[in-house]
Amino acid sequence: MERKTDRVILHCDLNGFYASVESLSLDEEAKKRPMVVGGDAQSRHGIVLAKNEAAKKYGIKTAETLYQAQKKCPDLLILPPHHGLYAHYSKVVNAIYVRYSDYVEKFGIDESWIDITHSMHLFGGAKATAHDIRQTVKKETGLTISVGVSFNKIFAKLGSDYKKPDAVTVIMRDDVARMVHPMGVSNLLFVGKATRLILESHRIFTIGDLAKQSEAFLVQLLGKQGSTLYRYANGLEDDAVKKYYEQDEVKTIGNSITFAKSLVGEEEIKTGTLKLADSVAQRLREAQKRCKGVQIGIKDDNFVYISRQKKLKYSICSTKDIYQTAYDLIAESWQMSKPIRLLNVTAIHLCNEEEGEEQISFFEPSQTPREEKYEKADAVLDEIRRKYGEESVGFARLIEKRQKQEEDDKTNKKE
Repeated sequence: MERKTDRVILHCDLNGFYASVESLSLDEEAKKRPMVVGGDAQSRHGIVLAKNEAAKKYGIKTAETLYQAQKKCPDLLILPPHHGLYAHYSKVVNAIYVRYSDYVEKFGIDESWIDITHSMHLFGGAKATAHDIRQTVKKETGLTISVGVSFNKIFAKLGSDYKKPDAVTVIMRDDVARMVHPMGVSNLLFVGKATRLILESHRIFTIGDLAKQSEAFLVQLLGKQGSTLYRYANGLEDDAVKKYYEQDEVKTIGNSITFAKSLVGEEEIKTGTLKLADSVAQRLREAQKRCKGVQIGIKDDNFVYISRQKKLKYSICSTKDIYQTAYDLIAESWQMSKPIRLLNVTAIHLCNEEEGEEQISFFEPSQTPREEKYEKADAVLDEIRRKYGEESVGFARLIEKRQKQEEDDKTNKKE
């Protein structure tokens, strides 16, 4: 029987995405320095979120602590993350991809698959299309991508990882034995450390070794995952790339913080709640969403966790409204004298902006003038932050807290 014509799938991966976005606002000298994006070095979550090429040369790795990274490179430039900015550039880059095909499936904020099977002839073929996309992204955004070209999603992802940054790698059927089979088994999607150790204990070190195993043996070894990895290693994965405008909608938008020093008392809890509400509301607006419910989660010093939620009569997206709802939930369910180690605030029951504007009843508007005032103020804050950075403007309570922390840090250093 004649084999069905292969599809042509691209996997586009934005190189060092967070670090690359931050570099856009740096001067030429700063761009040459080793740089990472990370949290507060003084907090429990002071880790490397992203690194530039210069930092990679020092052996700095994603998810290691900033303290470890600075030991490797004392001159390291550490920049705070700006998640709203990353979401913006992700949206811009995916809008470029859609020019080449309707079939664009996001895989995280910085990766997407594109099925160009029926459109590549318009741009000169598979490899030419990949280069055209790569050059367009670079020209219009200043960011670089690595592109893998293959006959399925899994091998296309291997291709984008094969050569970085700013490169195109083609892996078609004739290339599999030469390029894919020698790769370490951990290069395959969803093979984490635990799975790798199990496979290596059975002398399965490469994707080629994995491809030689029977499906029955891998299922016996790994359960359902064994069947998936059998298909992946043998190039049998054939999942379709989803249409860009038909993908599952985001169901919730939330944020949590494990505090370096547990929160105790009304004032500290209010400040922590406001910080989280501000972050969630900003991301909600960036996604052009509103919410009809808010959920909070609290973990104490004994790791006991509770969760509470409230469904709202109106849809909201302002920091003030999310904060007030979240704080009311905390006040109703938590003793203020008990320490809070972890706090989570999540916007639930999301709807699109235009849906949120629908009236609840003929006589009752969906928003009060007070809520509209808050949202207009937030829109101004968002614009200032986009132009001048996250720390350029904020709520008085948060700014005072940050200034106090900076003063305490200076005092500690002197001592």
